[in-house]
This record gives sequence, C-alpha cells and structure tokens, in this order.
Amino acid sequence: MSSAADTVARLTAATSGLPAPLAVVDLDVFDANALDLLKRADGVPVRVASKSVRVRSLVARAIGHGFAGVMAYSVREALWLVSQGVRDVLVGYPTVDKEALAALAADTTARAEITLMVDDVVHLGLIADADQAAGANGSASGRPLQVCLDVDCSLRVGAGALTAHLGVRRSPLREPGDVAALATVAQARGLDVRGLMFYEAQVAGLPDTSPAVRLVKRLSMREVNDRRVRILAAVRDAVGQEVELVNAGGTGSVEVSGGAPGVTEVTAGSGLYTPGLFDGYRSFQPRPASFFGLDVVREPAPGWVTAFAGGYVASGKAGAARVPRLFTPGYALSGPEGVGEVQTPLRVTRGLTPDGTLRTGDRVWLRHAKAGEMMERFDQVHLVRGDEIVETVPTYRGEHKNFG
Repeated sequence: MSSAADTVARLTAATSGLPAPLAVVDLDVFDANALDLLKRADGVPVRVASKSVRVRSLVARAIGHGFAGVMAYSVREALWLVSQGVRDVLVGYPTVDKEALAALAADTTARAEITLMVDDVVHLGLIADADQAAGANGSASGRPLQVCLDVDCSLRVGAGALTAHLGVRRSPLREPGDVAALATVAQARGLDVRGLMFYEAQVAGLPDTSPAVRLVKRLSMREVNDRRVRILAAVRDAVGQEVELVNAGGTGSVEVSGGAPGVTEVTAGSGLYTPGLFDGYRSFQPRPASFFGLDVVREPAPGWVTAFAGGYVASGKAGAARVPRLFTPGYALSGPEGVGEVQTPLRVTRGLTPDGTLRTGDRVWLRHAKAGEMMERFDQVHLVRGDEIVETVPTYRGEHKNFG
C-alpha cells in the first residue's frame, strides 16, 4: 500500500474542487481489507457488521467479496436492508421497539430473513405479542420468528465482592442453565431458537498494547471456549436439537474466534475501514481505507494553520483515544484545543519545505477513531480509486434517517 504522503496526494487530487468537510473511502484498500478478513477467518463464514460500515453500497460490496449475511444494529435497519434485497440479517442487539417488531411480524420475507437478538424474557414477550397480533390480523406467514440468545463473554477474575469484570456490560445470560432456561421459554412462546451469540469484546475490541492485555485475551478465550461447549450442550438438551447459528468475534479476533469450538461464523466490520482505534493490533496489518477531509481556512501564526470543522469524536470513554487521528504528515493536533466543532488548529511537527507546508485553501486529511460512526457525519461518501472518484454514494444518514 502507498505511504501516507502518497495517499494524501491522491485523495486531495481526487476531491479537488469539492467542498469540505467530506468523506472518502479508498476502494483499493477497502477491497484488500475485505479479502484479508476472509483469509484470516480461514473458511469460517464472516458476517459483515453494518454499524461499522453504514453505507449500503459498501455493505453490498463486502457481501460481493464473500461475506455471508449482515449483522444489523436495529430492527428498523434490518427491515430496510431486507427491503433492499439483503438476506440473512442478524440484529446484533435486543429491541423494545414495538412498532418495528409489528412490521417484522407482518412481513413474510422479513420473517424468513431476520433473526432477533434476545437476552431476557421481556424481549421474548414483546416478540411473541407482535407475532400473535400479526396472526390475529391475518398478515403472519405461520413461520416462527427467529431469535438468537446473546451470552455474556466477559472475563471475571476473583470471587465475591472482589470479582473484576473484564469486558463490556451486555447480556445477563452467562451460565449454561440460564441460557437453556431462556431458550426453553422462547420455544414455549412459539419462537425459533436459531442461534447463540458469543461476543468477546475484551478480545475483539482491544488493541495489543501490552503483555497484560495479551494475557487477558488468552485467558478470556480459554474460559469462554470451555463455557461455550457447555452452553451449547445445555441449549441442545433444552430445545431438542443443535442450534444453526453460533456467532462470535470481531475484527480483532477473527482467527481465534473462528477456530473456537462450536463457532459457525464470525462477525467483522471495522477492519474494512481500519479506523484509528485499530492501529495497535498485532494480529493483522492495519490499512486505513476511510478518511475525512477538511479545508485550511486560516494561518494564525508561523507553524500553525486552522482547518474548518473536525470535531468528530467517537463514542466511548472520553479521552485521547476517541479523537480523530491526523493523517496528513508533518502536523499534529493542538493539545489545548484538539478537534473543534467549527475549527481545528494544527501545528507543524517537523521541518517542511515551502512546497510541503499547508496554506489557506489546502486540504488536510484525518481518520475517525471508530469505523462506521464517521459516516453518521455525512450524507454521502466519495469512493476513490487511485486519484479519481469512481462513484459517490449515500451513507445511511443520507439514504434513510429512521433506524431508531
């Protein structure tokens, strides 16, 4: 892949004349990242995480490369994707959106293609109620609505009040008995228990920054692999058959999750763009594919320029890790100001020739800390190959504004 300076030159040439702020995706790098994720999965199907892409044409592009199905982040998004021809959509998070559930229950195609995530009897009740209402008005197909049970995969170290929880706070389901009990209730409510999800966030979502982090990852995989085998057996006994779908992993754990006992598929999405938070991984080569461009609008002092806008800070615990990364070489963000709602000051970090120094009217390039969140700032994204824009396509925000 080209150097940062070469990429900056290509992107600037491709978008010359277009107003900023603007978003671009380098298709050559996107395609290489897609193929690399599939290679790392070593034959295990890879489901594309739509929240990490948020551009329908690029979700379709990943599927065209060989990704199998989509993990959506809301029922409304899943319904929209299915209406656009996408198939096999797993909703990655539970919902209490009664209107969306009613629309799903009444749609014959959606019932066959969408699987809902659950981890509580409350979720099951809402889904079953929507199903019964659809049947009562004659719009249901008779095919059971499909559910997937989300299992907590955090690592717990210690005992009692001294227990440390390493990972995200997601599902209350953890032990085999709890998962099997909910599966039993789901089946009794007339729902199809299609699968289980095991997302090891502390493995997939943490860069390899220290020996301690790598130790946590090894211990986590050892623990969850053992527990997954026991949970699958308990659910099989509860529902009378093996579940079809056992989902795990993310961009940072494709290899280890895909090869784990019982796993039938992995999910990945951030690795298609490779945002700033993924720079520290050792399991793969980070190749940035997604950028946003700002224009320099003033030169407040020697060695300083100011770009318009740029305050696209990522979700999560506030801190430097959530701030965009400057991609244009030779400059750095200002410590006191960082990225701004209206202006972002930049300072020179090394000696530059006059030809390499930014001036008013020049374009500067940055990378978002996370993947799909950047696309929530833009209505469209320019797809670049070499130094040319080959297509401009809408983002989710530009195409559909009601995913809930």
